[in-house]
Amino acid sequence: MLSRRHLRIKVLQAIYAYFQDESADLAKSEKLLFQSIDKLYELVILQLSFIIEMRDFAHNLSEDKKKKYFPTEEDLNPNMRFVENRFLKKIENNREYLRMHKQLRINWADEQGMVRKAYLGMQEKSFYKTYMSRADSSFANDRDFIARLVRKVLTEYELLEQFFEDKSVFWAFDSYYTASMLLVKLAKMIHETDDEYRPLPALLSAGAGKEDREFMVRLWRKTIMGNDTFEKMIDEKASNWEIDRIALMDVILIKMALAELVEFPTIPVKVTLNEYIDISKYYSSEKSKVFINGILDKLIADMKASKMIVKTGRGLLES
Repeated sequence: MLSRRHLRIKVLQAIYAYFQDESADLAKSEKLLFQSIDKLYELVILQLSFIIEMRDFAHNLSEDKKKKYFPTEEDLNPNMRFVENRFLKKIENNREYLRMHKQLRINWADEQGMVRKAYLGMQEKSFYKTYMSRADSSFANDRDFIARLVRKVLTEYELLEQFFEDKSVFWAFDSYYTASMLLVKLAKMIHETDDEYRPLPALLSAGAGKEDREFMVRLWRKTIMGNDTFEKMIDEKASNWEIDRIALMDVILIKMALAELVEFPTIPVKVTLNEYIDISKYYSSEKSKVFINGILDKLIADMKASKMIVKTGRGLLES
């Protein structure tokens, strides 16, 4: 489920942490890189469990309303579409989800105020009202609704984001939003015919996952190992700037781009350039993309002339 953009960002975060820690060990830091992937998957499971808790809250609320002294017709016969969401029922019965739920010791009993606020906020959204009032009902509709709930409620729920960040250092930076988008991807990969024994989609699957792991390890190692060389190259092109005056994040992004340009012969130059400029928009200052683009343009020209960049496919060298 992880895209190459996600993989680059994970490597970026690991390298940033490595350079920030003077006592960092290379092997230990590399292990933490993959641990951060595992933690990201845990965050996806936690977000799923929170939605199921919202569903349970809705069910309990409807039951309480039936016990009122003078219940209305709506109280006695509530709209149960969200409570009976087929996608959530499939997830909560999935053996892998149940295993991870137990392993993570998930319990929302002390966070009912946060659950209530999320549920009431969802009720005000137009997508919720549309879902609850539509005439047709299907697994696909239920699944699509959960995806919208993630995009329109969870990604904007700062209280929940802060709750997760307080729980683990691994859930800082972009992880909460990334997990939300991965949850949307996961939802689309769950089908009505799946039984409870089918494993949930993995972040790094058995097939492509091997290539993804190799990509991450190679990018991580080559950036670290080429640090001194890349630093000298940047210093030569950063006119009027000393290397220690350039933002660390900008330097790391340029170094990663240089490592990718040299060590990955099947990735087009233009793709590498665009990727790191785009990432800089989210992880560095407003002016960083212009600076990074300028430095990389100069370095790419020199590297092509000196044959440092070797690409194996037609058109891959173009920038």
